[in-house]
Amino acid sequence: MKRLQKLFKQTRNAGSNENFLTSLHRLEGLVAKVLSLAMVIVILVALYDLTAFLAQELFSEPYGFFTTALIEIFGLFLNVLIALEILENITAYLKRHVIQVELVLATSLIAVARKIIILDLEKTTGLQLVGLAIAIFALSISYWVVRRTTRSSA
Repeated sequence: MKRLQKLFKQTRNAGSNENFLTSLHRLEGLVAKVLSLAMVIVILVALYDLTAFLAQELFSEPYGFFTTALIEIFGLFLNVLIALEILENITAYLKRHVIQVELVLATSLIAVARKIIILDLEKTTGLQLVGLAIAIFALSISYWVVRRTTRSSA
């Protein structure tokens, strides 16, 4: 009978807000760790892709010159950089359990810059250019506001 009462008490306490939040916190940590591992795999694959592309370009005729546009190479470099920034976002979350808005905005600006660098103007409509301009403006203002706020509060 005493064991049954103890089991009932443990079951009742398991549903408490504190225990629930602790379990939720552990789940968030596990998800962040899985995302970190997945992002490391993405970074390694992107780095391999960049290395293979560079090797192919350097060792094909004419040797030492890039036969394709440098734009593609810049895009691959920025892919690796964006993946590293996303990994930094995840590891910062694991350390502090807070999403760093400034880092997310900086990563977003890099992603939009990559899009502009690899943009094919022959296939891009005016509306798409306006959308990119609005995205850059909004992200820049947001980044400026966040930087200004964090500097004044520090």
